[in-house]
Amino acid sequence: MTRGNARELAVHLIYSQSFTEEEPDLVVATRLEREYYKNLSAENDVYEDHPDPTQRAYIDSVVSGVANRRDDLNAEIQKFSIGWDVSRISRLARTVMQLAIFETLYVDDVPAGVAISEAVRIVKKYDGDDTGAFVNGILGSFARSLHSEKA
Repeated sequence: MTRGNARELAVHLIYSQSFTEEEPDLVVATRLEREYYKNLSAENDVYEDHPDPTQRAYIDSVVSGVANRRDDLNAEIQKFSIGWDVSRISRLARTVMQLAIFETLYVDDVPAGVAISEAVRIVKKYDGDDTGAFVNGILGSFARSLHSEKA
């Protein structure tokens, strides 16, 4: 499984967890159980390969991290979503942005540009080009703010 597929799978798990409020580790364990996972492969190509230990560790980390920092991540989204209340943004777009911001701030081997590019790719796949442009705008503003803080 590629990191891109692991990221997309993480979006599915974070999205699911946002509805159920189950403990993140339980969501991951349940959804990645081999039989359950195998049944999903007919629905989406991201489920063709089961995550290897490295990708599983990444998935565990980001699903738990986003769940535990959701309010802070939403506050970051709110800062840059001019004219929009974060609660009005689609749950999928919010989930993708939460993951991208989490990766940018807390995952050392993911540059902001990669997190943003992957977020846009994923949200376009499920929610269309307009949502992709919206997400790109918010995440681009977020990334620029990080650069200006460092300068």
